[in-house]
Parts: sequence; structure tokens; C-alpha cells
Amino acid sequence: MLNYFNYFTEIEEHFQRRRGTFLLLSTLDWALIETWKESGIPLEAVLRGIDVAFDNYDRKPRKTRKVNSLAFCSQEVLAAAEEMKEASVGSKRDTQEKETGLSGSEVAGYLTKNAALLRVAKLEGPAEQAARAAAESLLAAADELQQASSSNRLHLEDLERRMTVLEEKLHAALQVCTAEKDLLAIRTDADRQIAAYRRKMNAAQIDQLQKQFLHKRLLELYSLPRLSLFYM
Repeated sequence: MLNYFNYFTEIEEHFQRRRGTFLLLSTLDWALIETWKESGIPLEAVLRGIDVAFDNYDRKPRKTRKVNSLAFCSQEVLAAAEEMKEASVGSKRDTQEKETGLSGSEVAGYLTKNAALLRVAKLEGPAEQAARAAAESLLAAADELQQASSSNRLHLEDLERRMTVLEEKLHAALQVCTAEKDLLAIRTDADRQIAAYRRKMNAAQIDQLQKQFLHKRLLELYSLPRLSLFYM
């Protein structure tokens, strides 16, 4: 059974297969996947949307324009998600209840590794406090998993929500501590990369994508890990 938390890697690999050549996903691509995940778009809908976008492109290939970003597939992904929603009410709940295929020890190891990275990060002020608090929470969660995994079903959805809260608090602290010029540079880069795909997205989607882009770049700037289980 598909590991539900393979959302990111499944999308990356499927996009690369359809493109036909290896291409590392950009910050924009990863941010876009994050917006799909947070919007509750099923993995199947994303893969289906990618296929539709490439099928359309293959019928009328453009020598001067290659598919270099997942943003090219954004409209088809949203359309596929809407079709799935209409076809099967409650499908999201069914997806979330699938067995994840992850063991308690695997998840605990992932949490412990990220806690170590947070502890050694070079941060100051509120960002350092948020990182240390997150590290302690990760270690506590890892300990809970080790104790529960032998006898009880792992409640990974609850854990994922906990990771989301920690990331949001850390992100807020990073924004406070990051120099204005650095924030401006990140936002300018986001606008530049999104510009070519604005017609494929509505205002709400663009706003969410910009926020995710900023989030990912700030973590990269301070060499901090993503806490979400989707990045395992």
C-alpha cells in the first residue's frame, strides 16, 4: 500500500518521468506541492493533473517552450481534484484513514534527527527560542512514539498537525529575526518565478504560494529542516 506521507516524492518522481529528463524541482515547485497538500488535494488528483497537462502539451509540443515547472500543471491539478471531489464525497477522509506504512521507530528517528538540527542551528532571539522549543517537542513526540508503537495504532495525523503548529511558530519567529533586505529579496524572487504562471492561478492560490515560497526559503537560509512527515 502506498505510504500516504510519500506525497512529495511521488509527485516529484512522476513529474520527472513525464518530462522525460531529470530536473531538480525548484523552490517554487516545492512550495506549490505544499499548497496542494495543505489544501487537501489527494495525491491521485495531482498525478492525474500532471498527466493531463503533459498529454495536452505532447499533442501540441512547442519547440521554444519546455515544461520546466510544476506550475505548468496547476490548472489541470485543480480540475482533477474538483472532479474527484464531485465523484466521491468523503474520499479525503478515506485517504487519511489509509495505513501509512511507517513504523514508530522510523518516525521517531526522523523527529530525533530534526531535533538535533534545530539545536545546532545558528539563530538568535525569538528564532533561537522557537527552535529550541520545537526541538524539545520533537524529542517528546519521539519518546511517545517509541512507547506507543509496540501496542497501539500510530496516530500520525495528530502528529502531523503538531508538526504544522511547530513549523508555523518557527516561521513566525524567523520572519521577525530576518533582515528586511533578505525578506525583500525572497519576495522579489518569488514574484519573478511566479510571474509566468499567474494566468493559471487565482489570487488566493498565488498568495498561498508566495507564503509557502517564503517559508521554504527562510528554512533554507538558516539551514533548518522541514518538520512535516511528508518530508520523510
